[in-house]
Amino acid sequence: MCHIPVFCWITAEVLEEELKSREGGELPKTLTEVYTRHLVAQAKRNKDKYDEEPALHDTWSPESKKMTESLGKLAFDHLDGRNLIFYERDLKKSGIDLEVALKYSGMFTKIFKKEKGLQTSVFCFIHLSLQEFLAALHVHQTFINSGINLMKKVPVFRWPKVFKKPKLHHLHQRAVDEALKSPNGHLDLFLRFLLGLSLETNQSPIQDLLTQTGSSSQSNQETVQYIKEKLSESLSAERSINLLHCLNELNDGSLVEQIQQSLISGSLSTDRLSPAQWSALVFILLSSEDDLKEFDLKKYSASEEALLNLLPVVKASNKALLSDCGLSERSCGALSSILSSQSSSLTHLDLSNNELQDSGVKRLIQLLHVCVSSLSGCLVSEEGCASLVSAVRSKSSHLRELDLSYNHPGASGVKELSAAVEDPHCSLETLRLSGCGLSERSCGALSSVLSSQSSSLTHLDLSNNQLQDSGVKRLSLGLESPHCKLEALSLSGCLVSEEGCASLVSAVRSKSSHLRELDLSYNHPGASGVKELSAAVEDPHCSLETLRLSGCGLSERSCGALSSVLSSQSSSLTHLDLSNNELQDSGVKRLSLGLESPHCKLEALSLSGCLVSEEGCASLVSAVRSKSSHLRELDLSYNHPGDSGVKELSAAVEDPHLLYADDI
Repeated sequence: MCHIPVFCWITAEVLEEELKSREGGELPKTLTEVYTRHLVAQAKRNKDKYDEEPALHDTWSPESKKMTESLGKLAFDHLDGRNLIFYERDLKKSGIDLEVALKYSGMFTKIFKKEKGLQTSVFCFIHLSLQEFLAALHVHQTFINSGINLMKKVPVFRWPKVFKKPKLHHLHQRAVDEALKSPNGHLDLFLRFLLGLSLETNQSPIQDLLTQTGSSSQSNQETVQYIKEKLSESLSAERSINLLHCLNELNDGSLVEQIQQSLISGSLSTDRLSPAQWSALVFILLSSEDDLKEFDLKKYSASEEALLNLLPVVKASNKALLSDCGLSERSCGALSSILSSQSSSLTHLDLSNNELQDSGVKRLIQLLHVCVSSLSGCLVSEEGCASLVSAVRSKSSHLRELDLSYNHPGASGVKELSAAVEDPHCSLETLRLSGCGLSERSCGALSSVLSSQSSSLTHLDLSNNQLQDSGVKRLSLGLESPHCKLEALSLSGCLVSEEGCASLVSAVRSKSSHLRELDLSYNHPGASGVKELSAAVEDPHCSLETLRLSGCGLSERSCGALSSVLSSQSSSLTHLDLSNNELQDSGVKRLSLGLESPHCKLEALSLSGCLVSEEGCASLVSAVRSKSSHLRELDLSYNHPGDSGVKELSAAVEDPHLLYADDI
């Protein structure tokens, strides 16, 4: 409701009126309170406008009373048939005098209006919620004033005086049943208003419209109990949530409070939740801003049953984390219905490490409405990969990032996917294919993507595939293309040696290169490969900012070339990862010389697991203390700095010249 302009206007009008007139009273808390006070505000405005001598305490003139009752009858008579447009004959049938309506239209211009520019004059409520409220008011008025239950589909008759009038909960129970029968929920809001009008707090502002007021707490308790029984049945999530809203209108929050207390105490066990309690949990999560920003299923239960019960929360979330939750094809069917809905807020979906298989992925073609999707480790083969192609190629696709790591797309799957990424309609910017058993054969198709003018790809992860030097050579051809837009490339663990490393150098040096990040970790570039790469990074045409060489068998010998990069005025390098290499103290000393250079732009350096002792740690101190240092992050994990090394570093961190250190 908060996204509906008319509701926002009504709420603002009511709050403005309340803030002007109230004396320590409470602001409205329920939907019925808001609409009741809106109606009263309109009646007052009409009276002030048209009555020559308005009574001080009489809000409702006889004409406005009659008009409200007639509008209520019109609203209810046409609600079940879902008629939103009315003709003059409909007004007359409901007892509305057109001349009087026009005279007193000031009260209803914001409730009821005449459409112009049509051959026949037609009328409508400015919003369906106003029609639903007035219809509920009419049903409540009729029952309170005469005992007639308009929700019964039988001829209307008055109860003889010898019989007792039916209880209010009989009306409410019939209304609940009728609302639950509705396939599209067209009576949901009507039901909330009808139940809310049974409270004395809502009757008080409109008491002049009712011949009798006052609510029966016993009757309302009967209604509350009836709704809770219905919540225990197998209802759709939408019906259950509306019934919880109904309980809220009746000032009963016991179910919600019970779940809230369990969440706060950490004692919530989804294994023992009843259908009603599941609905209450959904109700709470839908009201949580944090959960809707990022919904993590594992916080509640890493199971398919939990997902199916919490689907409305997934639908309303921006980001859904569903990895490692034992999901199957069954979950994909349920998620597909969400993804196909235009009202879904979901933009990020993580389904990694679930056994979805090809059959499940086929049901997720609606992924085209999601911006980021991870299907890593979902047992997807060539067949499943092929079924994703239509989503990737779609003109209406919003998919910007797709993670298919640790699956089995095969050469044909990669070829089809590559062709789809080259399609001008494809908006994919990030593709992850780590650990997919790719070889040199797949690199040809991917190289074609990189050199394609129509491709939008900027981030490509091919780590943990046996591409070898021959595959990297083919990729390098695409990287050298003037049309290549790639900004980040991961080739970690791809069996790349000096030869493959050398083939990347010309691409890195290219004037047209957009490459900002290169990951060559866990390969074998050798000293000569690192030397050539370092020289390329010093090239003024090189735009590389992040270089990862973790676990590459580097030694002190390589540190000289890298130190030269750090001290180079033309280098753009800001992040360097040298972790898990045997650099030792001697290597770190050589790096420190580059770090002390006034031209060094490095912001993050990882030397984790590099056999650094007190001596090496000490050599870093002067670099850390340097006034020109931009270093914000230094990782020395899994080394041996000793007490003295830690003491010296701590003193350096306290140095007032150290303006940038965030994480050491």
